[in-house]
Amino acid sequence: MSQPYVVHLNPVAFQLGPVQVHWYGLMYLLGFFGAIVLGEYRRRRGRLPVSREALSDLFFYGMMGVIVGGRVWYMLFYYAGGPRWIWTDPLALFKVWDGGMSFHGGLLGVLAASLWWSRRHKLHFFDTVDFVAPLIPLGLGLGRLGNFINGELWGKPGTVPWAMVFPQAHGEDVQYVAGHPAWAEALQRYGGLPRHPSELYELALEGVVMFAVLWLVSMKPRPRYLVSGLFALMYGCFRFAVEFVRVPDPQLGYLFGTSWVTMGQMQSLPLVVVGLLLLWMSRRAPVLPLAEGGAKG
Repeated sequence: MSQPYVVHLNPVAFQLGPVQVHWYGLMYLLGFFGAIVLGEYRRRRGRLPVSREALSDLFFYGMMGVIVGGRVWYMLFYYAGGPRWIWTDPLALFKVWDGGMSFHGGLLGVLAASLWWSRRHKLHFFDTVDFVAPLIPLGLGLGRLGNFINGELWGKPGTVPWAMVFPQAHGEDVQYVAGHPAWAEALQRYGGLPRHPSELYELALEGVVMFAVLWLVSMKPRPRYLVSGLFALMYGCFRFAVEFVRVPDPQLGYLFGTSWVTMGQMQSLPLVVVGLLLLWMSRRAPVLPLAEGGAKG
C-alpha cells in the first residue's frame, strides 16, 4: 500500500493567554449550538407546541444531562479499576480534565431531562424525544471529529487503502507486532501500523447518515415513537458494527474471554431492541399534529 496518512493534528484550536481552547471542546459547543438552531427551526414549524423560552429550558437541561450522565456512566462502566473510586476516591468523578465521557450515559441523561421537562409542560414524553432525536446526530458526528483530531479511539490494524497511522498508538503498535510478526515490516516502513480510522466511520454513520435519515423522515408529521425508534435502532446497529474494527478501551479489553465482544457492543444491543420495539409501537400510535400556524413566541 502507498504511504498512509499520519494523523498528527494539533488538538489545540487556539490559545487565549494561558488558556488553551481544544478542538474537542469546540466540537461539543458546536454540537449544542447546532441542536439549538435546528430545534428552533423545528419549533417554529409547529413540531412541538411550546414557547421559545420553554425550548431553551429543554436544551439547558439536556446539556446538563449529557455532561452529568456521560461522566457518571463512564466512571461506573469504563473507569480503570472499576467502581471502587466511589469509596476510595469519590472526587475522581469531577476530574473531567482526565477525560472520560460515555455516549450511552449522556443519552440516559438527556432522556431523564426530557422526562422531567415533558411532565412539567404536560407533553407526552415520546413527543419530546421524537422532537429531539433528529438533533442529536450533529453532536455525535462532531464529537467523533474531535476524537479524530485528538488522534484517539483508533481502529485495528488494516490494509484498506484509507488506513491511517496514529502516532499515539505507537506503544500499542509495538505490542501488536510482538504477537503478529507479519506486521513488523509495516511498522518499520511507516513508523506505525496503518489502522482503520474508526472515528471517521462513526462520523459518517452516527453523524452524517443518521442525521440525513432522521431529518428527512421527521420533515413530515410521523406516528409517535417512529423517529425515536429509528434513532435507537440505527445508533445501536452502527455502533455495534464499528466496534468490530475499533480497538476496545485498554482498561477493559474484550469481554467474556472473547476476541471481539466489547463494552460498546454490550451497551448498544439494548438500543437495537428498544428501537425495534418503538418501531412496532409506532404502527398504531397517533400522529402529533402541527401547532396551528406554527409555534409562537
